[in-house]
Amino acid sequence: MRVMGISGLPGSGKSFVSEIAAEKGAMIVSMGDIIREEAKKRGESTKETAQNLRKEHGQYIVAELTVEKIKEIRKEGFASSIIVEGIRSPYEVNLFKESFEDFIILSVFANPDIRFERIKSRQREDDTTDYETFVSRDQRELDFGIGDVISLSNKLLINESDLDSYLKQINEFLEEYEI
Repeated sequence: MRVMGISGLPGSGKSFVSEIAAEKGAMIVSMGDIIREEAKKRGESTKETAQNLRKEHGQYIVAELTVEKIKEIRKEGFASSIIVEGIRSPYEVNLFKESFEDFIILSVFANPDIRFERIKSRQREDDTTDYETFVSRDQRELDFGIGDVISLSNKLLINESDLDSYLKQINEFLEEYEI
């Protein structure tokens, strides 16, 4: 069973890769969903929960919780591949590589203007329609190490064209890596 991580800045198109992979039988584990689930339990915003979890359990608690979840999924044997969404730091990559010998990283890139338009239209709880807030969020991601993750990826998809072109890239990637 292959375990693969997807990285990229918000609005780049990571979730679309996951959707296509899920249609092919992969199971998706979102690090963001782990934070959102915990936020719901705590009655906090996702931002508060992400900060509080890290204060309480260390900087990489979300990755550690994700590894635990994947190990449980592997024991149950329900999926041929597992996709981890939202990897943001080189430490997280190393943790996944230590935990899963076949681990690879796919990164998705799109320029800031395109990503901002996508984020404004998708209207998730933690999204913004304010460009300065968007830039600030990008900077937090970059400070956490996402740029290093992207630069160390096994594969990089550029998502700045039409949907059909992006879909073709995704399918070629999934076929190449047998996902």
